[in-house]
Amino acid sequence: MSSKLIGVGVGPGDPELVTVKGVNALRAAEVVVVPVLDTGEQGRAEATVLHYVERDNVVRVVFALNERTDRARREAAWDAAGGRVAGLLKQHAVVAFATIGDPNVYSTFTYLAQTVAELVPGTVVETVPGITAMQDLAARSGAVLTEGTEPLTLVPVTAGAAVLKDALHGPGTVVAYKFGRQAQEVAAALRETGRVGDAVWGSALGLPEESIRPAAELDGAPLPYLSTLIAPARRDGGRGGKL
Repeated sequence: MSSKLIGVGVGPGDPELVTVKGVNALRAAEVVVVPVLDTGEQGRAEATVLHYVERDNVVRVVFALNERTDRARREAAWDAAGGRVAGLLKQHAVVAFATIGDPNVYSTFTYLAQTVAELVPGTVVETVPGITAMQDLAARSGAVLTEGTEPLTLVPVTAGAAVLKDALHGPGTVVAYKFGRQAQEVAAALRETGRVGDAVWGSALGLPEESIRPAAELDGAPLPYLSTLIAPARRDGGRGGKL
């Protein structure tokens, strides 16, 4: 029988936000892989998984999660990680891979699954959706993501502040991921487009060091890499005005 690789979204950090289906998938897997930086410190995915799975069933695999400038180094890390997981799939029928947020939204799992499919043909790949940072930030801050016919645009600021600015000129809600290192540019884009008023940002959601603030307080100081921003759509039509 073919082995199965399951990408399990474990949410943005709060262990209570892992779905029942996600917990069941983690516990049913013979091993659970968690991504770690080459520096070895525990990441959010690992910390969350350990609330539900015994340490002996967890395998730490190094990924170049924060490598954006050296493509060769990044791809070498992906190849090494894929090889490690491929080896586990040859020994175990079901391997789960835990990823923060959702496995189909800007996730390392995407690259891993592609590599494993090449190394272990016939591997069955499945995903279990997870709660995203934008959903958690919306709940914790009271920001409404969408109403009526409003569009929602999700932008990774690693693509450049210009991409964010273009989105902010649009009519709907804009969510920015991974903007911590470009906080100054993000603050400038919000002010230039007149979108700073209702915008909020947050980091370390659900963790002891959680921070949620109005975007108007952005002062250009660097923030945690995984900071999330919500700039709600302009709403001046009253209740149901966008229907």
